[in-house]
Order: sequence, then C-alpha cells, then structure tokens
Amino acid sequence: MGGRLVPALETRGYRVRCLARRPEYLAGRFRTRTEVVKGDVLDLESVASALEGVHTAYYLVHSMGAAGDFEKQDRAGAENFARAARERGVGRIIYLGGLGRRELSAHLRSRQEVGGILAAEGPQVVEFRASIVIGSGSLSFEMIRALVNKLPAMITPGWVRTPTQPIAIDDVIAYLVCGVEFEGEESAVFEIGGPDQVSYGGLMHEYARQIGVRRLMVPVPFLTTRLSSLWLGLVTPLYARVGKKLIGSLRNETVVHGSTALRTFPVRPLTVGQAITRALQAEDREMAATRWSDAVSSGGKTSGWGGRRFGSRLVDHQQLEVPAGPARAFAPIQRIGGRQGWYFATWLWVLRGFLDLLVGGVGMRRGRRHPVELRTGDPLDFWRVEAWEKDRLLRLQAEMKLPGRAWLQFEVEPTGGGSRITQTAVFDPLGLGGLVYWYGLYPIHWLIFRRMLREVAARAVEKSRSEDASFRGRGGGGSRVSPTPGG
Repeated sequence: MGGRLVPALETRGYRVRCLARRPEYLAGRFRTRTEVVKGDVLDLESVASALEGVHTAYYLVHSMGAAGDFEKQDRAGAENFARAARERGVGRIIYLGGLGRRELSAHLRSRQEVGGILAAEGPQVVEFRASIVIGSGSLSFEMIRALVNKLPAMITPGWVRTPTQPIAIDDVIAYLVCGVEFEGEESAVFEIGGPDQVSYGGLMHEYARQIGVRRLMVPVPFLTTRLSSLWLGLVTPLYARVGKKLIGSLRNETVVHGSTALRTFPVRPLTVGQAITRALQAEDREMAATRWSDAVSSGGKTSGWGGRRFGSRLVDHQQLEVPAGPARAFAPIQRIGGRQGWYFATWLWVLRGFLDLLVGGVGMRRGRRHPVELRTGDPLDFWRVEAWEKDRLLRLQAEMKLPGRAWLQFEVEPTGGGSRITQTAVFDPLGLGGLVYWYGLYPIHWLIFRRMLREVAARAVEKSRSEDASFRGRGGGGSRVSPTPGG
C-alpha cells in the first residue's frame, strides 16, 4: 500500500519521508525529494527521529505476519507511534484499518484497537476502514487469486458466503490522499468500500470469469477455522503463517454502514468487476514497464526447479556477457525466427508450431515480415513483437495456443568489457492446466532457452571478430576473445 501511496503524494507535490526497517530495499524506487529513513515502530527512538518536522503521518503497519503475539506487537507499535507523533508535534495521523462490527476476529479486533490507540494517545486521527482491497499485494485478494488459479474444484467452508464490500486499491489510495486535506479538526472514522456487496465466493467466480476459467465450489458446513487455515496453507503455501489469523477474520461480515465517506470525499469507487479488470490491466502494465531481470534478481537466491515467481508469473532468467558492443550483441537477436530459425533445436520450434496448427493456432507459417528489420506489432512465427528498442530490447508475446500467456524477452546492455545479454521467458499460467504445462515442459524449455542464449552469444562474438578482421584488413587492429558467462 505504501509503495502506491508515495508516488500519489509525490505527484501532488508533497515532500515525503518513508520509515522502513530496510531502507536499501527502497533504493531508487521514489523521486529524489522523497527521503527514506531506517526505523521500526517497535523502536520508539527511531520513530521519534523519523517524525521530526512531519505535519501529517500515515500509519500502514500491522504485525499479522509476525511469529509471536501479533496483537501485542500491534499494540506496542501503535503506542510508540502515537507517543512520538504527539511529542514531535505531528498534526494528523491517517490510518488504514479494517471493517467489521460484531464478534470481531483477533485480526480485525487488533486493527480497530490500533486506531483507538492512535486517537487516544496521539494527535488527530483520520481512520479509513476497508474490507477486501482488490489489487496485487492485498493479502485477501492474493488468496482468492491463488485459490482460483490452482483449484478447478473447491470444497468451500461457510466463510465463502460471508458478505463483503470490496474496494479497488486505487480508490483506497485516493481516500488516503484525500485524508491530508480533510477539513475536520476532530478524529474521525470513515468506512470505505465499493458499490457492491458480494461474498468471497462471488469474488472468486468473478475473478474466474475474467481470466476465462470455470470453478466448481462445493459447500461443506463442517470445516472449522483451524481446518480451513490448514487447507489454505496447503493450497497457497505463501500464506501458511498468516492462514489461521486471516481465516478467523473471513467469517466476519465486512460491509459499509452509511455513506459518510461518499459525502465527505470526492471519491467514487469502482464496482467489483471494474476493480478486478483494472487490477489485471495494472499488473500487465507493471510487467511491461518493469525490467524482469531486476525484479527477479532483487528477490535474492530464491530460484529452484521450475524457475522463479514474479507475482503470479513464472520466470526463467539467464544472462551471458560477451566481448562485443551492444549493436553487435543485438544483431543475432534482431534476426531471430523466420528463415534464420531459433539458433538451437529449430526442429523443436517447428514441431511446436505444427502442434499449434492442429489445435487451431497460428503455427510457424507467418515467419517474419523482413529478415532483419523489426517493428512493434510485427508477427514473428507464433510470436508478436510487443516491444522493440534498437540494439537494446526485444520482447515477444506468444500467440500460440497455451493454457496461459507467455513472453520471451531479450535485453542488451553495455558493460566495461562488452555487453550483457539477458534472456527472460515469462509464463502467466491459467489455472491448474497452466501450472502442469509449465512444470511438465520446464526441463525442455530450460535446455532450449539455455542453448539458444549461448548460440546468440557465440554469433555475436563471431560477428564482432569478422568485423574486426575486416577492419584489420583495412589497416586497423583487433584481438581474439570468447563469450564469458555472466549469470
């Protein structure tokens, strides 16, 4: 949430200071005017230092992922933050909490308790309470997405029928920004949500509809909270630690009572369908704008058999360094496909194209428009050029029949001794069939992509040598070199 809020505040001209336990993780993420400082809400001294000179503070912290007593940690963090804010003269705290009114789970009870602590011990508090936030990164939404993507049929406990009032993440950000300009002088609580009240089951059906799959849900009345959390941990291992805490709150009705937020702020939230559509489109834009190589490498040494994950996508990422300039390194990439072929096991690419034709796909029959030139939008065998930058970038989107979506990207960047060629294959699986497809063919794909990159590098060096030799024949000089693995 904070990662989306900061750019929104920057766009409006606000100077922003971010408190982070690991500031190095945010290096280069924001504009130069935004300051990132090291601190932890459980460390009063670091919080007090970070709040020096601040007039409005956002509190977007919770400890549900903690191994210990998360309610106790939430309480301690809120007390420290409220005390430091009061002592440093902060005028307002804007806090994002959770909806719910009766017999609250420990999670929702803690979220509302935090809001009360901030208001009782700190400056004025503007608290926004939300249900499910629809957008990548939202725990509840990611859980729904994981369940729909992985399970063609689900045994569903009672909480799947609990009423909720979801809200798009962009609308939450809009409310949080409006909180800075709120004209009231007393602390206030605003319940925010979209115009639709739906169940978790309804959300899953709508998400499934938009990604083009069908899901069977069989209600079972005897699944307890503990059994549900174990089941959730089994099919979505990312949430194993927080599963029980999250499941406990799913049984609570989280709907908006009244229209105070709509009367007070100029935000008109999207419907559930619109919010899911925007979330999927935003994810595509983010992937298009992101260097996949950076996103993958920033996760540290987390790769294993089957590649790495980036959001819901599966990624195979390889690099080589070559003693050739970017133009020479990019030359074989620019000529890939068509009559030139794919540099390694072209017969397997032809076979894949034939199989694609059998199931009604485009196959390999389209070839290339030109043996050397490329333009964005060009067909290239069973791919299409999605992005193209001369001597730097080629991104292809697959148009063959697949249980998902796929991209193949090549990047070339200069290094001290030549160039680095980065090859990234990305697959966005559709349901269980997509996962079976990726993992079943991964050994073949790994071999093909690895050898293809080596051949591209070898041809780049060969071209460099031939051009150097031609130059020496005209009176120039040169040296003999070979490709070096870079990662």
